[in-house]
Formats: sequence, structure tokens, C-alpha cells
Amino acid sequence: MKSKSKSNKKKLRDTLIAYAFMAPALILLIVFVFYPIIYSFPLAFFDYSIVGKTKFVGWANFSRAIHDKEFWIAVKNSITFVLVVPPIQILAILLAILVNKELPGMKFFRALFYIPVVTSMVAVSITWGWIFSPDGVLNTLLMNIGFIKDPIMWLASPNLALFSLMFITMWQGLGYFMMIYLAGLQSVPKDMEEAAMIDGANKVQTLFKVKIPLLKPYVWLCTLMSILSAVGVFDVVYVLTNGGPNNATLVTNLYSFQKAFTDFSFGYSAAIGLLVSIVTTALSTVVFVYGKKGGMSYYG
Repeated sequence: MKSKSKSNKKKLRDTLIAYAFMAPALILLIVFVFYPIIYSFPLAFFDYSIVGKTKFVGWANFSRAIHDKEFWIAVKNSITFVLVVPPIQILAILLAILVNKELPGMKFFRALFYIPVVTSMVAVSITWGWIFSPDGVLNTLLMNIGFIKDPIMWLASPNLALFSLMFITMWQGLGYFMMIYLAGLQSVPKDMEEAAMIDGANKVQTLFKVKIPLLKPYVWLCTLMSILSAVGVFDVVYVLTNGGPNNATLVTNLYSFQKAFTDFSFGYSAAIGLLVSIVTTALSTVVFVYGKKGGMSYYG
């Protein structure tokens, strides 16, 4: 009985220590994430004023969003951002296959690909802003090799700005998904590869018939995370274009931010956030259902 009591006390002490270590992060999440999310639900039904009187307006904020042309432009641009999902997943798988080799210096290359992931998106955006500027590295290089005569306005052209931002987000997220796929490739049982080779499969056939099919759960997970990141993009747009030119890069998170902290329409901003969450949930549900049918279990 004494040993059991000591074991329970030790478990309780370990649990308290674990929560003590997690407490700072949990407090930050509660204050800056969970509380604002919960508070935004009732706020969406009010005309909130900092100095004046807050009024209940019911569904008026949602009706305003439905008839707001700029809101629908922002929705269209946010959904367009989802186009980066297939290329980034394909490139991440190819990179994972490339670095999944025991060669000298391979760990260095893996770390090199991962550096953009741990770099602040603001710093990444500023760096790419220099590269994409009219007299930046990219235009200078293209002009020197004779590919173009005049500088291309990568971030100032309504036809190019959004796709330029999409490329930046794809470049930064590539290493993150590569690492997930690399973990998936390294978890493939060796006996399955050996069995395929004994049956006469070559390395390419083993890759496409054994390894990649076993990556289905990882593809599902990465696709879901990539879609959520694409729809929720904000920082790169805010730093480089702030929604311009002519709303060509206006996305929902930026539009909600502008309505809250520029126009001080906090209720309307909360309503936009709720509507965007519905769109995000719908896209996530589609991916989830498809992933379930396509095989989310390891040997699906």
C-alpha cells in the first residue's frame, strides 16, 4: 500500500511539474487565442464602439458582408491561394525523396531546406521584397541574360502580385512539409521494400508502388495544414502589398484586420472572421472526407 501511495504521489508531482512548464504557453494561448475566438462569436452580432454605445444589430453584419464586393474579392483571393497546395506537396515529396539518402553532407542540406521554416515570415517577406523590387536581384538577372528588356513589376502588377506572394509562401513552407514526408519515408518498413525487390521491382517501381502509397496519411495531413495556412495567409500580404494594387492581393484575414483596426468596425470584422471560418471548415471537411476515402490509416 505504501509503495502504491508513493507511486501516486510521484505521478501527481510529475503531472504538476508538467503543467507548471506548460503554464506560460497555456496562459498566452488563453489570453491571445482562445479568449478572442470565443469573444468574437457574440461580437459579430453587435455594432461595437470603443467610445460610443455598443448596439445589438443581429444579422446586419453578415448581411453587409454578403453584399460587400471587397469581401468577395478577398474570399476569391484567399481561395486562389489554395492553388499553391498541389505544387508544394509534390515538390515537398520530391525533395523528401532526394534527401532521403545516406550521403555525406545530407544532414546539412536537410537543415538548409528547413531554415526558411524557422525564419520569421516578416524577415522572409522583406528579403523577397528586395528580390522582387524593380531594381532587385531577379529583374537584374533576367535583364543581364537578355530575357527581358524592362523590369517586371512583380509586386505592383495586378496580374502578378498575388502569384508572387503565393510563390513566397510556397518557398517558405516547402522545408516544413519536406520534413514530414521525410519522416514518412523513413518509417516505411524495410521488409516491404525488400519483398518488392525480391519480386522483381526496381527502385523506381518500389518508390511509386510501395513508398508513395504508404505516404497517404502524410499527404492528407500536409494537404489539410497547407490549405489552412493558405486560406489564413496574412503577414506576407500585409508586409509587401497591404492588399494592393487595386485589391489584387486583398485576402480575408487582411480585410478583417483592416475593418477592425483601420475602420474600427469590430463587429463587422468579427462577422467576416466567422464567415471565413465557415469557408475554412468546408475546405477542411472536403480534404478530410477525401482523405478518409483515400486511406488515412497507415496501410490504407
